[in-house]
Amino acid sequence: MRRYFHPDSEDIRLPAVLFALSDATRLGIVLTLSDGKERTAGELGGDIAKSTMTHHLKILRESGVLWVRSEGTRCYNSLRTADLERRYPGLLGNLLGSATRDGYGPAEAGTDAG
Repeated sequence: MRRYFHPDSEDIRLPAVLFALSDATRLGIVLTLSDGKERTAGELGGDIAKSTMTHHLKILRESGVLWVRSEGTRCYNSLRTADLERRYPGLLGNLLGSATRDGYGPAEAGTDAG
């Protein structure tokens, strides 16, 4: 089973989180995962090239935004909502709410909205 690096909660840093969420594709991924469900890269990727999706998921994971769980040959991605809320109360909810108001949505992963 593959193991991935995840920063400890106390090691999550605001600049890394903001950088991870500054890209429209990654923002779309996070909006998709904000329903609390786990998804594989294939379920998140749509028409995005596998290597590009891998890159985006790595940035989100290493910043502390995502948690990746391996099960057999599959990897499931989920938001680290509780960890982010503990570190930066209200940040994720406010950013995702603003993104939605600006026209970004889960179906728009990989495109610029607005």
